[in-house]
Parts: sequence; structure tokens; C-alpha cells
Amino acid sequence: MPHAELDVTSGLVRSLLEEQLPGLSHLPLELVANGWDNVMYRLGKEWAVRLPRREAAAHLILHEQQYLPGYARRSPVPLPRPLHSGRASAAYPWPWSVTPWLEGLSAVIVSQASRNVAAEDLAAFLLAIHVPAAPGAPVNPVRGVPLAARSDAVMDRLDDSNRYPQAVRLRTIWSEACLAPPWSGPGLWLHGDLHPANVLLRPDGRLAAVVDFGDLGAGDPAVDLAVAWLMFDDGARHRFMAALGRAVDAATWARARGWAVVLATAMVSFSDDNPGMAGIGRFGVEQLLSER
Repeated sequence: MPHAELDVTSGLVRSLLEEQLPGLSHLPLELVANGWDNVMYRLGKEWAVRLPRREAAAHLILHEQQYLPGYARRSPVPLPRPLHSGRASAAYPWPWSVTPWLEGLSAVIVSQASRNVAAEDLAAFLLAIHVPAAPGAPVNPVRGVPLAARSDAVMDRLDDSNRYPQAVRLRTIWSEACLAPPWSGPGLWLHGDLHPANVLLRPDGRLAAVVDFGDLGAGDPAVDLAVAWLMFDDGARHRFMAALGRAVDAATWARARGWAVVLATAMVSFSDDNPGMAGIGRFGVEQLLSER
């Protein structure tokens, strides 16, 4: 994972709250996530504090603060819409947010059968958020862009024969996806990083919430549809696709398969210190290969 440029300690978070949100600063703090881009603390029972751990992620927090309330209004499930937009301070150089604490089980830690239950719910979520973006919406340089823009990165990763003994087949899948017609419609609002670690489930497997919108932006919806391979096995994947129906054409599904290659190989190649993410990547590779 990328190196943290700043150690976001509970003491630092407490000082930011005391300075900018004193009404909540007395509540207990618990570190719950330390991801590629952000650190998250639970604040009391109702709130979460989300803070960048490196400069490259700071502008993503600003995107969430500006655009995530609109996503939340459209979404059929709760989203971590920012309730307080924190400012940089003398001790911390970047923006940060306080959001609602969303209950649910990470789809990373549940059984495959439980993940599969959420197929139709996740399709309904994507149908709700995949609408034309507003003029001037951000465009993520590595998500929702034409597949050709990611080709060098994918091919470099597949040169690692130790990690990818099936690299020849994966290159074929990638090449076929790149032949699909590009997205020609308006840029749609995207999640940008949709995979099991960003999906929360109820105990019965139904969708509880979707989190981590740092990569939101406008572009090709195929990037979000890659979750079909990252989260579901064959039967549930077909249910997910059927639930999306005519909203997704064959060319978009072909590009989505390519995006599954992009995301799965990124997780396999760069998650040696994060077993959960590495496991998502390996599962995605297995699902892609099992279809051929």
C-alpha cells in the first residue's frame, strides 16, 4: 500500500475536533480503517472521521464533500455523506470530514453465499447513481477513462509471471476488452472503486450501505460494473447482470470485464500487506479465468 505521509493518530484527530467541532470532541475515538488513501476513526456511536493519510488523496476528500450529498439523495441505501467539512490546521495540512457511522458487515469478511445475496441490491444502487453528471464534474484520471489509458499498467503487472502464471490468458481477456467500442454517452456519475471492501451488508446478506467515494467522478460506468467479477460468483454475477437489464449494453459489459482485469491485478500486485484486498484481487482473477 502507498506509504502514509502523516501519522494520523487519535491525538491528532482529537485536537482537530477540539478546534473545529468541540461539541463532539469528548466522544470516544476508535481507529477502524487505515486504507490506501484515508484513515477512518469511529467517533462515539453515531459518527466517523475520515482523514487523508497522504497528499494525493486530499483533493478526493474535497470531491466527496462537494458531490456526495447528491449521490446520497439518489441512493436506495445509506452513504457516508459528509456532515462536517473539516479544514486544514497548523497540525494537519489537508481537508477532512465527519460522516455518519454506517452499520454493516464488510463484504470482505462474510461468506461467498452472503455476498451473493446482494446481487440485485447492488444493481439497484448502480442504476440509481449512474446518471449523467453535472457540467464540470471531476474526471478521475485512472477510473472511468478509456481502457487504452490503463493498458501499460496492466501489461506491466502481467509481466510478473510469479504472481500471474495465467498471464497469457489474462492478456487475451484484456486485449478482447480493449476491442470493445468505447463509451460514447455522457459521463455518468461513478463510484469509481466499487469492490467488496467498500460494500457493507446486513446479517441476511442484503445491501446495508456503500462507502469510500474518494474516486467518484464522471465517466464510463463500466468501471463500476467490474464489481460483477470482484464480488460475485458465476450464478450471482448473472443475476446482477440480469437486474441491470437494458441499462447496460454488450459493449459496456465487455469493457467492464477489462476493468475487472485492471482492478483485480492492481489488488494482487500491490496488496502484500493487506490480505483482504489481495484476496479480492485473487478472487477476481479466478472469476475472470473461470469464464473461458
